[in-house]
Amino acid sequence: MSIADLARPEIRSLAPYASARALADSAGILLNANENPWPPQGDGGLRLNRYPEPQPAELKKKLANYYGVAAEQLLLTRGSDEGIDLLMRAFVHPGADRVITCPPCFGMYALSARIQGAKVVEVPLGESEDDFELDPEALADTGPAKLLFLCSPNNPTGNGLDAETVLGLARDYQGAGLVVLDEAYIEFSERPSLASRVAQQPNLVVLRTLSKAFGLAGCRLGALIAHPEVIELLRRIIPPYPLPTPAVAAAVVALDPEAVAARREQIDLLMDDKRRLVQALESHSAIRHVWPGEANFVLVRADDGPALVRAAAAAGIRLRDQSAQPGLADCVRITLGTPEENTALIEFMNAWKSA
Repeated sequence: MSIADLARPEIRSLAPYASARALADSAGILLNANENPWPPQGDGGLRLNRYPEPQPAELKKKLANYYGVAAEQLLLTRGSDEGIDLLMRAFVHPGADRVITCPPCFGMYALSARIQGAKVVEVPLGESEDDFELDPEALADTGPAKLLFLCSPNNPTGNGLDAETVLGLARDYQGAGLVVLDEAYIEFSERPSLASRVAQQPNLVVLRTLSKAFGLAGCRLGALIAHPEVIELLRRIIPPYPLPTPAVAAAVVALDPEAVAARREQIDLLMDDKRRLVQALESHSAIRHVWPGEANFVLVRADDGPALVRAAAAAGIRLRDQSAQPGLADCVRITLGTPEENTALIEFMNAWKSA
């Protein structure tokens, strides 16, 4: 069967909206898009009076090269959130199809599924002494679903997933659904990305983002990597101009080889300093457990997690209370900052310890 057969039939038969830029490029005299012919003050040569390319060719080429995939396997989106939403709308029939999540995990998987009217099935991660573990047997017992969402490294627990485990699940779901692997934090991990495996496993979808490692959270730029038939389906329902011109320009610069090398050095510095923060947290009397994880954050269980978050906020330091997540009572997620910011956190923790 074609992977497109898994999509909603009304999406398969949908004719996409043909925008002015999709029908013709931006060369010549532009009288086809009802634009203002004069750019605004402070335009800086960006031509902000003109609609952007639906899928900017230069950025797409650079990202395809960076991810090691073919351009036709790539869809540029407004962060990973849009990729998640597009998959829901294209493949999940409201009130009928199931979506599986493995909490504790990124909350947008379940939220987007519920907005779409999906039946959300939760298969929790198993908490061990030092890690949170995916349970393939529990997933098998649960049965198939139209979409299975996995995250590696996982947010907020930081654990990574073995490549063969993910690929095995994708093979199990062949003909029944898609396995969606969120790799938002993969640049911080030593694990290889599975983006290049999409070519061999057509029902595997990989989500990537420029928000984390590339420091472009304010640009809202993500990428969905999938079989070309999946990409073609999603292009039918994505808005005609999803990516703002200034965001695209910033991403193109960030993907220059020199910029990528400089960012790699920053990531190495960040992860090196992580050891110092983890050591300070592990020696703190009010911290019961530390999960260092593989990403740019640390998960801890405190004697009183919400109290820690409140005290840190009063000191001008914002932490993330995870107590509402299944199995994470009194847990707090701490994002790595600059060495100076990490020092400030450690000093706060020492003062809080003696308070």
